[in-house]
Amino acid sequence: MMQRQLIRTTLFGFATMASLAIACVPGRAVTPDEMLQDPALEARARVLSQELRCVVCQNQSIDDSNAPLARDLRVLLRERLKSGDGDREAVDFIVARYGNFVLLKPPMQLNTILLWVGPLLILLLAGLGFRRFIGRSADSGEQADTPSRLTDKELEQINAILNERSHR
Repeated sequence: MMQRQLIRTTLFGFATMASLAIACVPGRAVTPDEMLQDPALEARARVLSQELRCVVCQNQSIDDSNAPLARDLRVLLRERLKSGDGDREAVDFIVARYGNFVLLKPPMQLNTILLWVGPLLILLLAGLGFRRFIGRSADSGEQADTPSRLTDKELEQINAILNERSHR
């Protein structure tokens, strides 16, 4: 009985993990009516659409996004390729309209330098803050271990208490 329950639990866990793994695989949002008849052009469009960000979803390429704007960008990209634009020309046309934000890998320029250097700066600041915190903890720990000096008044009070007890 116990063994059957263990097997069921294991199978359920495996099925759950498999379902999650399948659900996490990005699906292609390109619909058949968007696809180009020429397989070579369609392959170029697919490669280029993996470089372009959906400005609605922001974390997906236009090839993976189901947003209406992503569909419009896919169609626009394919129209540019059909009209004879090269790969860079087609992408540059879309970048001219939407800015470098539409690129999943924006170029290193003065206006995008913070995107490239920002994570490193945040990591550096966090490291310095952590070091400072650890340094303070070590300093306060040393102070707690060393006894503080008593004032003359406190010493007199202690002596008075000890003398009073010894005379009893």
